Amino acid sequence: MTEKATEKLNHAREFAIQALKEESDALLGLVPQLDQNFDHAVKMMFECKGKIIVTGVGKSGNVGAKIAATLASTGTPAFFINPLDVYHGDLGVMTSDDVVLALSNSGQTDELLRFIPMVLHMNVPIIAMTGNENSLLAKYSNAHIKVWVKKEACPLNLAPTSSTTAALAMGDALAIALMRVRDFKPKDFAQFHPGGELGKRLLTTAEDVMRSDELPIIPKEMHLGEAIIHVSKGKLGLGVSLENGKVVGLITDGDIRRAMEKWQAHFFDRTVSDIMTTEPKTVLPNTKITDIQQIMNTHKIHTVLVVDEDGSLLGVVDHYSCMI
Repeated sequence: MTEKATEKLNHAREFAIQALKEESDALLGLVPQLDQNFDHAVKMMFECKGKIIVTGVGKSGNVGAKIAATLASTGTPAFFINPLDVYHGDLGVMTSDDVVLALSNSGQTDELLRFIPMVLHMNVPIIAMTGNENSLLAKYSNAHIKVWVKKEACPLNLAPTSSTTAALAMGDALAIALMRVRDFKPKDFAQFHPGGELGKRLLTTAEDVMRSDELPIIPKEMHLGEAIIHVSKGKLGLGVSLENGKVVGLITDGDIRRAMEKWQAHFFDRTVSDIMTTEPKTVLPNTKITDIQQIMNTHKIHTVLVVDEDGSLLGVVDHYSCMI
C-alpha cells in the first residue's frame, strides 16, 4: 500500500461525512422543485384503474424497481419493467388503463426513448422523472417531476450518487402522498406484508396464541389458601372462576399478595369471591393481537380472557403471548 493511499484511509470518515452532507443537500433541493406536475402525477396514479408500470435503464432502473416495490406494498398496484424487455414480448402486460412512470436522470436515455412511442401509441399516460425539464422524455410526458441535483456526491461528479438518491426519495414522496390520499391504515399494510413482523401482529388473533389447556379454574367459594396452589400450578399468575362455563371472576397473584397484606392471619379464612374481579377484561377469539396489546396498555394489565359470544371461557392470552 502506498503512502498516499494510507494517508487517504485516515480520512475515510471525512469523505463519508462529505458525501452524506452533499446527498442531504440534494434531497433538500428537491423541495422547491415540487410543483403542479407532482400534484398531477399523484392524481394520475390515484385515479389509475390499472397498474403503475415503472421503467428505467441502468441505475435509474434499479431505483425504479425499488419505487415499484414501495408503491405495490403501500396500496398502489405497480411493477417494474425493463424497456429492453419490451422488445421481447413484455409489452403485452400493458393496457390503456395503466400509467407509466419513466425514470431517466438525463431524460435522453436512448433505450427508454425507443420505448416511449409504443406507450404513446397505446394511449398510456406517462409520468416522467428526470433532472432535465427540456429533455425529450419530459416533452412527451403528461406530467414531468423534476429531480435535478447540483452535483453528484461522487468526487468525479460522474457516478450516479446524489441523483439516484434524489430519485429514490422522490419515489418515496409519491408513495407517501398516495398513502395519505388513500388514508392507508396499518391493517392495509399488513395485507401486503403478511410475512413480516408487523403483518403477523396485525393479522394474528387471540385464538392463534391463547392458552386453552389446563387453565387454572377455581370456584369462587374456594378458600384463598387452596386457591394459591391452583394459581401457582397454572403458571399464568391468575385463577378464573366459572359458573356454568361462563366467567364470573378473576384473581391474580397480585390480588393474593394484597389480600395477605390486608388480612394477614385471617387471610386463610377468606374465599376467592372476597377478592376476585367480577368484570375482568375479555376478548373474542377473533380479536387482533394489536387490539389486545392496546387493552393491556390502557388498563395496565398483563392478561385477558378469551370468551365466546355467550361469555364461556375459551382461553387466556398473556403479555408474552403477544410478543410475536
